[in-house]
Amino acid sequence: MVSTLDGLKVLDLSRILAGPTCTQLLGDLGAEVWKIENPGSDGDDTRKWGPPFVDGADGARTDLSAYFMCANRNKLSVGVDIATPEGQAIIHELAAQADVVIENFKPDGLKKYGLDHESLLKAHPKLVYCSISGYGQTGPNRDKPGYDLMAQGFGGIMSLTGEPEGRPMKVGVGIADVVCGLYATIGILAALRHRDATGEGQHIDLALVDSQIAWLINEGVAHLTTGKERKRQGNEHATIVPYQTFEASDGHVLVAVGNDSQYARFCDYLGRPDLAEDPAFATNPARIENRTKLLKIIEGLLVERTMQNIIDGLEMRKVPVGPVNTLGQVFASDQVAARGMKIEMERPDVKDGAVSLIGNPLKFSKTPVTYQRPPPHFGEDTDAVLDWLRQSAGMTAKD
Repeated sequence: MVSTLDGLKVLDLSRILAGPTCTQLLGDLGAEVWKIENPGSDGDDTRKWGPPFVDGADGARTDLSAYFMCANRNKLSVGVDIATPEGQAIIHELAAQADVVIENFKPDGLKKYGLDHESLLKAHPKLVYCSISGYGQTGPNRDKPGYDLMAQGFGGIMSLTGEPEGRPMKVGVGIADVVCGLYATIGILAALRHRDATGEGQHIDLALVDSQIAWLINEGVAHLTTGKERKRQGNEHATIVPYQTFEASDGHVLVAVGNDSQYARFCDYLGRPDLAEDPAFATNPARIENRTKLLKIIEGLLVERTMQNIIDGLEMRKVPVGPVNTLGQVFASDQVAARGMKIEMERPDVKDGAVSLIGNPLKFSKTPVTYQRPPPHFGEDTDAVLDWLRQSAGMTAKD
């Protein structure tokens, strides 16, 4: 089956989450990804970020943590010590065969090994070389370490997340890393299009903090427009009311009233059509102005009803509504099954002979995503890749 990126070769010097998110996506789209892991540290840091870990067929714990597996399928693990001349020579040989190099060392961290973007692009000018760091290759903070938590703090999203009177909160997953990985993918694909048109490679400088600031979106621009600090709203929306979680008698539901006609239908369900006619609540700006008073009325009406009653009643009136699912409910849902968002990949050497992973959301009509390789054990593909490299070098020498 032909994939979108068949034939593309990616030399992956990244670890943890942002870079691996990008290279897993490229691998899902058909690229061959060589994941370089350091033998001295037993590979990617996230191999030790657990529990949970997958047990081997013999019951012993493996190096496949859930964290590692979330971003490392469709890759070949190659154990190479880049601190040694031998390791550096291998990376240069792989770079000569690659289309893309991606790394997330500190700025200039690879220069002492001769593996920085200037060195590799000079030797291989058609490469697309992507560097991910906490604050980017320039600026006063360039040498500070970059982790998702620091990016969420510095970039402002934590100031918008959490209850109004509570502490600033990080998002429940490493979202700054993940979105940075998506930006990296977009940048690499754009640079490859330029390379294919001109024969010219280039360097992509991407910062966790920059990408986090980029997705402040409406809240960031609202601050720039007014000059005023934005406030945490908890699960409420800053500029739409009602648009939040509400307590039911047996759990919580989400109600997202996006316009005044939906609001009128919502009030019909509540048995309070007068709330749609009252000038204090009839329009969204009025509802924002009188948020506290209106929400107190709505909360009192919904808390006595069951989740299913609310969902059924609002769906019948075409008002956006839904449950707050646990992860167990998410992955057990018919919708997840229909969309292929939970997948099983065979690994005969682990307990039950397979690992469970989250599927790729991209659905192509001609070149579907493929799941060719489960997350690898550390270094399991070293011999195969180095054998291929020697054969390629021999063929090049004959040519």
